[in-house]
Amino acid sequence: MSRSTLTKFAWLSIGTALFTMALKALAYWLTGSVGLLSDAMESVVNLAGALMALAMLAISARPADEDHAYGHGKAEYFSSGVEGALILIAAISIGVAAIDRLLAPKPLEQIGLGLIVSMLASLANLLVALILLKAARRYQSVSLEANAHHLLTDVWTSGGVLTGIGLVAITGWQRLDPLVALGVAANIVWTGIHIMRKSALGLMDTALPEAELILVQQVLTGHRQTGVEYHALRTRRAGTRRFVSLHVLVPGEWSVQQGHELLERIEADIRKALPNVTAFTHLEPLNDPCSWDDVALDREVKSEG
Repeated sequence: MSRSTLTKFAWLSIGTALFTMALKALAYWLTGSVGLLSDAMESVVNLAGALMALAMLAISARPADEDHAYGHGKAEYFSSGVEGALILIAAISIGVAAIDRLLAPKPLEQIGLGLIVSMLASLANLLVALILLKAARRYQSVSLEANAHHLLTDVWTSGGVLTGIGLVAITGWQRLDPLVALGVAANIVWTGIHIMRKSALGLMDTALPEAELILVQQVLTGHRQTGVEYHALRTRRAGTRRFVSLHVLVPGEWSVQQGHELLERIEADIRKALPNVTAFTHLEPLNDPCSWDDVALDREVKSEG
């Protein structure tokens, strides 16, 4: 599947957000539950996040050009960052509404019908979240992954809200509804922080996870032979694209052709070990002291004379 066609999953998320938002708004109108109101507001955030994901997926699918030689993959991190910020705003709004209802309790109405409507919305979110999560894992999309986890969080949140309403129906204690809503707000805050942190790590060019680094190191170990070493291994990820760079040290008496063939094999094996990876290798003579001066991230500038 072409990267550009991933936008169909964003459209699916948009449609689901509109559908669930309407259902939950109806459930709130029927019951007057601030817990269900918090659920409806979360669907608004889902819609905003899905719209942002649609835009960023379209941008990230663009090929590399003269101004963006490494591609547009980082665009996906913007959608997850914006979605995280919107989640935090929604959490504050939910908390304010819940505190107001906690101080001035109000009886809930038509609880049974409201529960049925909200359950339909939760099932729709669960189905779409599982579809998005499968697509995110298959196509290595951080935007779809963030959107899927957000929808799953919405499902668990809805479950908590439904539990709160059920407890109100059983106990008659009206304050249980706003208390559950406050718990919902706290959960949303945690989700928002997690999503924003992951977005920031992507924008900061964080190294590949340990499991992927091990795969790269296994490739390099497989190419070790007498007189061949490597160092200055550096990795990062930009959206779906991974970048791996390293220096390969070979005996000085090797021909350029010998060194080139080794680097070609190493790069090909790294591409086999990891999907969507761009590998950069630099050849150096093993017996030249200068080859060992660039192990650090930044090579020191030596003054002449």
